[in-house]
Amino acid sequence: MVATDPSDAQIRNATANPRIEYGVAAAHSSGLPQRSVNLVTAAQALHWFDAALFFAEAKRVLRDDGAIAVWGYGDPILDTRPLHDAVHEFNRGTLEAYWPTERHLLLNEYKDVAFPFAEVETPTLDLKMRWSLPEFAGYLRTWSATSRYLNTHGTDPVIEVEKDLAAHWGNPLTPRVIRWPLYIRAGRQ
Repeated sequence: MVATDPSDAQIRNATANPRIEYGVAAAHSSGLPQRSVNLVTAAQALHWFDAALFFAEAKRVLRDDGAIAVWGYGDPILDTRPLHDAVHEFNRGTLEAYWPTERHLLLNEYKDVAFPFAEVETPTLDLKMRWSLPEFAGYLRTWSATSRYLNTHGTDPVIEVEKDLAAHWGNPLTPRVIRWPLYIRAGRQ
């Protein structure tokens, strides 16, 4: 398996695995030999790429019977209406202006991206986590929009939503189910 990222820092932070070869490379210029791989995948990243260039590189490196799968996930769904509404208001209200414009491609499930492969049907899947309130608040702090808000205003926007969530969470150390519907586009060469 070969895993690439254009960021040297991201590659340095990757978990070492003897079965994975890590490398710094752009999505459209992998450095892999022509017709050398069975599967190309991009996770939560297609909206950052020049899709046409990435797909051209995928076609170049895929074997004749190779496959491609690009996937991502959108907004989190919490297990009660008050919790979900608080996060939705934070995400689509407080942070909306701080999300990069490319995010609309992800939120529309990559349907607006021309997909030059023989598309195959994919299953409906959810990513699920069981997190305490501090763990979930930590996740919210990883969002690029949260970082942009903090850099613009000098205050952590998660503090307020964390208070709103605490009013409905119960014991903050009790894990709750958070899920994200996965958006998958897959195809064959």
